[in-house]
Amino acid sequence: MDVGGNGGGLPVNNKQRAMLPNKSRGEFTRNPRKDSEGLSESPDLEFEYADTDKWAAELSELYSYTEGPEFALNRKCFEEEFRAQVSDKKWTELDAAQHRAHAMRMLDGLEVIAREKRLKVARAILYMAQGTFGECSSEAEVQHWMRYNVFLLLDVGTFSALVELLNMEIDNSAACSSAVRKPAISLADSTDLRVLLNIMYLMVETIQQEDPADRPEWRVIRETVRAELGSPLFNNEPISVMLFGMVTKFCSGHAPHFPMKKVLLLLWKSILFTLGGFEQLQSIKVHKRVELGLPPLPEDSIRVIRSMRAASPPASASDLIEQQQKRARREHKALIKQDNLDAFNEKDPYKADDAREDEDDNDDNDNSIEAETFPLERDEVMPPPIPHPPSERVSFPKGLPWAPKVREKDIENFLESSRSKFIGYTLGNDTDTVVGLPRPIHESIKTLKQHKYVSIAEIQISKEEEFQKTPLSGGEEEVEMCSTELLYQGILPSLPQYMIALLKILLAAAPTSKAKTDSINILADVLPEEMPTTVLQSMKLGVDVNRHKEIIVKAISAILLLLLKHFKLNHIYQFEYMAQHLVFANCIPLILKFFNQNIMSYITAKNSISVLDFPHCVVHELPELTAESLEAGDNNQFCWRNLFSCINLLRILNKLTKWKHSRTMMLVVFKSAPILKRALKVKQAMMQLYVLKLLKVQTKYLGRQWRKSNMKTMSAIYQKVRHRLNDDWAYGNDLDARPWDFQAEECALRANIERFNSRRYDKTHSNPDFLPVDNCLQSVLGQRVDLPEDFQMNYDLWLEREVFSKPISWEELLQ
Repeated sequence: MDVGGNGGGLPVNNKQRAMLPNKSRGEFTRNPRKDSEGLSESPDLEFEYADTDKWAAELSELYSYTEGPEFALNRKCFEEEFRAQVSDKKWTELDAAQHRAHAMRMLDGLEVIAREKRLKVARAILYMAQGTFGECSSEAEVQHWMRYNVFLLLDVGTFSALVELLNMEIDNSAACSSAVRKPAISLADSTDLRVLLNIMYLMVETIQQEDPADRPEWRVIRETVRAELGSPLFNNEPISVMLFGMVTKFCSGHAPHFPMKKVLLLLWKSILFTLGGFEQLQSIKVHKRVELGLPPLPEDSIRVIRSMRAASPPASASDLIEQQQKRARREHKALIKQDNLDAFNEKDPYKADDAREDEDDNDDNDNSIEAETFPLERDEVMPPPIPHPPSERVSFPKGLPWAPKVREKDIENFLESSRSKFIGYTLGNDTDTVVGLPRPIHESIKTLKQHKYVSIAEIQISKEEEFQKTPLSGGEEEVEMCSTELLYQGILPSLPQYMIALLKILLAAAPTSKAKTDSINILADVLPEEMPTTVLQSMKLGVDVNRHKEIIVKAISAILLLLLKHFKLNHIYQFEYMAQHLVFANCIPLILKFFNQNIMSYITAKNSISVLDFPHCVVHELPELTAESLEAGDNNQFCWRNLFSCINLLRILNKLTKWKHSRTMMLVVFKSAPILKRALKVKQAMMQLYVLKLLKVQTKYLGRQWRKSNMKTMSAIYQKVRHRLNDDWAYGNDLDARPWDFQAEECALRANIERFNSRRYDKTHSNPDFLPVDNCLQSVLGQRVDLPEDFQMNYDLWLEREVFSKPISWEELLQ
């Protein structure tokens, strides 16, 4: 598995590797308690999908547990600065004018030349952004002062100063070359960068938390900062482009000390803040459809998904074997007396039915991607439900959750085949003429047209075709310079490298990755200078490393999904450009590799120590940590960030493969069906929906036997996934499923994308024949022309040579 060239794992030296937990021995990977009894009755996971987790959780994930001692250091730096200016009062006792005056002094302190002094002031500012927790008695109070201090710091212009300092650190060649030469990089190598990124992240994360009680001036600051972050004000590029540059520099090996988790978190929150989250995406979509004169959306997809219930997962192969053994034992006992056999059959009226239904998953053995078995999975699968009397077994769905959709192309194909069948000729793209077709076909066309859905993408594609056909008469395209457009223009020149870099880091952070010596080190901002010496310290570091990787996966999955969704709304070819480069960088097999693990264990993993989370750790006295308390973890039913990551990755996979037959075939070739079916064990409706969508697109290629032995999955697809009225998804009769034009499809798409990018963004290579020519005599003669000095000096000579000495036939000229 290679993303742009590198593998993933723990790139640390042998001494460090020896102290890290060994996954193969099961050390410190705290799996939830497994209970093979009654899992079919387990409740749905009470998970609500959102742009982010709760504010406190997002704040705590910024810091690794190894950074714990730095909270006290930040406080010390602030108090030294503060005491030098204000001797006898606390920060919380000063008035607004004094607060502002001190913030301005701190800002001046960032501009000193001495590096140590500058770092000290930066730590003092970080302590302010952390809510001056030394003077607070509760977490709510810390969060209150965080909001106040962050808006104060933004108001005096701290963010711009931090961006300049960050640029200096990025270009610090001495630090880069020192880090490259080091055999093992630790937390100490990225101190300056971490302090700056911490302050910037806390600012962005705090300012986007909207509160109805916010002051009017705070709302103005929020909108101003949002506009600034999305505009090319910093180094003539949006802040996100600068952070993308850090990611590629890190992956190229030129800056291995960059604290990648913090960079990715800040990048994610900057994109989320400037472009907007899923609610904003929905409102932008509604607004765009109104602008284009399209009918409103049939339903609010966010609301529909939130109201869906999870389905019980199908039985797995291990369950089926167990069932067969039990059934064989019962049949053996029953055969002792012939009478008992009849009685047994009467007692078990659904025996034949169950045997047929519970054949689900008997093809899981043919998974070529699986390099290892899953011994834990047997205990965590849902056993088949206990048979009930007929009255209880039968349950009819109240209605399908989604309104069916039909594309214009589907109506054309239907009419084409109907005309060929009944009349013997075709009319191309004509969808109105129904002469000679029987009445049932008329009814069918009427029904199809009632559910016809025209997407924004279809309008954008047709407009782009017009621009390409008529470059002169088509007029100038009006491009709205929104945040999404500015970001696309910023990342366009290096977008392929950015995608490869993100996927390399995702591969290194994936739990299925094996340690390799040549892989990138994503643990630069988690490993301490002194490696642990006791078992307790080693356990704590093991939890920290696992948590660190989970947070990186969460950030990258959210970044990719947000960019794909925003680009798709802004212009379909922007989305296609990014999606195609993800596919070229092996994103599809990488996501499948990620899911090729015990997904229930990943979602219920407890890699967190709640007493060490910020702000709890700075307000309360820390209890003594023991191996038992670390092993126990928290009492949560699941890990929010891991479930969020899984759903995001499934959504990305859906976005990449939707309506793309070549990519759907990649799912089939990589034998994704058994991997995806295992993900159905997670009883969460949204996750199941996206798994079922991925199974639906490849069902026609999986063969009759697969469909026959996976009827429960087929039923779930029917109940939960949107229907396309004449989509032959369950059978293999689709004309678009021809295997020989897959490569042509991808090449045609690439050519369209290149034409779009060239027309809209590449002004240097525009055709001179298509440039407008000014033919008006008045405007041409009225233009001011600056003549060179030597021409002015020799003007008399030029007149004599070019005008007076040459005979001019004015009559001919006038004719």
